[in-house]
Amino acid sequence: MWRYSLGLLLLSSALAVERFDLIEVSLKPVAAAANPFTDRKAVGRFWREGVAAPIEVEGFCDAQDGSIYRVRFMPRETGRYRYEVTLDSGEKQTGRFEVTAGKRDGPVRVDPQYPWHFVHEGSAKHYFWNSTTAYALMGWKDDAQVVRILDRFAKLGLNRIRVGIVPPRVESGKQWFEPKVVETPEFTFRTNAWVARRPDSLNDPGFDVTRFNVPYWQRWDRMLRAARDRGIQVSVIFYVDGRLPGVDPFRKERMGGEDEQRYYRYAIARFSAFSNVMWDVTNEYRLFRDDAWAEKMGAFIKQHDPYGHLISIHGHGTFTFRKSPWADYAMYQSWDEHGGYSFMLKNRQLQQQAGRPIPQVNEEYGYEDHYPVGWGGDRKAPARSAGNRRRLAWEMTMAGAYQTTGERADFGGGWINGWGDGRMTLLEGHRRLKEFFESLEWWKMEPRPQGVTGKGHLLAEPGRQYVVYLPDGGSVDVELEDGSYRAELYNPRTGERRALGAVKGGKWKTPRLADGEDWAIVLRR
Repeated sequence: MWRYSLGLLLLSSALAVERFDLIEVSLKPVAAAANPFTDRKAVGRFWREGVAAPIEVEGFCDAQDGSIYRVRFMPRETGRYRYEVTLDSGEKQTGRFEVTAGKRDGPVRVDPQYPWHFVHEGSAKHYFWNSTTAYALMGWKDDAQVVRILDRFAKLGLNRIRVGIVPPRVESGKQWFEPKVVETPEFTFRTNAWVARRPDSLNDPGFDVTRFNVPYWQRWDRMLRAARDRGIQVSVIFYVDGRLPGVDPFRKERMGGEDEQRYYRYAIARFSAFSNVMWDVTNEYRLFRDDAWAEKMGAFIKQHDPYGHLISIHGHGTFTFRKSPWADYAMYQSWDEHGGYSFMLKNRQLQQQAGRPIPQVNEEYGYEDHYPVGWGGDRKAPARSAGNRRRLAWEMTMAGAYQTTGERADFGGGWINGWGDGRMTLLEGHRRLKEFFESLEWWKMEPRPQGVTGKGHLLAEPGRQYVVYLPDGGSVDVELEDGSYRAELYNPRTGERRALGAVKGGKWKTPRLADGEDWAIVLRR
């Protein structure tokens, strides 16, 4: 049961909710509709005291038989509110409630002052993107297992996960050369967002796209709430591997049409009141859609989400929506060193040239110990070890960009469904990366490739703070502004710090560090 359900709390003498929490109004129609998902509409209007125009949100059917409709609302401002929720069949509910300040961080936004970076709307805390992939998380049949996975992620410092509403529909991880990820009594690849005539069929489930499979969506509600309570943003991906049979019921013949729009609207109506939602129009869209469709559906989400959650789309090595108003940040897929420092620095430069700086993210750069045959570069172990992935993450950060990683799947989980245990060390390194930069005002720093000579990278807020990263040890020359700085050596492999003493501005040569190992040096006034 939701903590806030206005239909219940109307009996309470103190109806209050914190800013950025979720409240819910429920209505039961007197008469059933032939198809409750297409033949009936619920709408909520919420007025804040002193503001004439209401915030209007769309409701959704939350029962297979159409016996209940819900409207969810996320208040973004404190104050007193009144509401009116109606069904087009005539039922209505009205009421009042109060929104208190609370301490919730609120949704993640692009920082208007430092637009290469992110900030929370509520707390104004800057958000250091620390993200991983778990496409088929909702294939776990037990909610408790999903919560265990989220608990592990939170302890490892993750604050974002990628999950598909319609994940890959495959026999096993063999599809991606990960044969140990298989169907079990606890886990399945056969999830159904719509009512299906053949729900167990891989290639031809027979989806009725006019009727949603409500229990599956209710499990998503519970996952989103659990993730929110653990400080984890969820990138809601509308399709993963949409080119596979059984995944995309609309195909090119009906893409962007009424039925597909209904799918997107239902997701927005259910999920947008959760403060921890981001929208991914789809995964690898170029494999089964085109740019015109991406533009249409990106704008469609922007139009229908009353809270303006972040939107982007996952493609490949280029991002063609740099000027599109709906695209809040750019996402790429470029594996290994091809997607590292130089790649992300170039993307920042291209975005700057477009006249619209927004955050840059390599959303997929090759998963830990993942070595598919015939694609992905045909790399061999240990080319994608945890250490190699960590170094690439550091390099992308030094380019003023962000990245999303993925754990090894050869124990039966990882980037495919989110499961992991103590044998998996990748995310420890990424946690240290996050903690290191959170000890600085990283959002004020810019990449300065011209300020370092040798094999190293430099981020700087000139005259105030600098980070030097040496991916392979050794020594480099760094140009510093005049002044005196405190220098500290940081070991990205262990998290250990060691003071290096005072450093004067001008040309400074770093200490020589162990070859073949990565190091970071921070200098502060």
